[in-house]
Amino acid sequence: MAELDAFARRFAARLQAGDVVALRGPLGAGKTTLVRAIVRALHGTDDAVSSPTFVFRHTYPGTPPVEHVDLYRIENAAGELPELGLEDAFAADRIVFVEWPERAEAWLPAERIEVSIDGSGEGPRTVRHQRR
Repeated sequence: MAELDAFARRFAARLQAGDVVALRGPLGAGKTTLVRAIVRALHGTDDAVSSPTFVFRHTYPGTPPVEHVDLYRIENAAGELPELGLEDAFAADRIVFVEWPERAEAWLPAERIEVSIDGSGEGPRTVRHQRR
């Protein structure tokens, strides 16, 4: 956990309003745990952070606000995403984290940060990131 927190602090220090972060990794990789650690680094608390799997989106107020979107339950992006009204999550004044971005590649902005987490369960993790 200490390594994840250290990574989250370094990563959060480079984030700015308008950034979109695509989080990739298998179930149990720690995508929500990483968002929790980044929100803690940005806002000083992670009390409100939870997985948005069943509601698709959580907003965490602070400076800047953080949007946390989870597309795990999306099966038909073209048909389902317009009904969710997620467009305003991508406002220029906030940072957006998108779990399961592969379910809606065409919907994401071309300029984004890609984060991949390899590993799951109690095993070690490898986190890679790059700006596109």
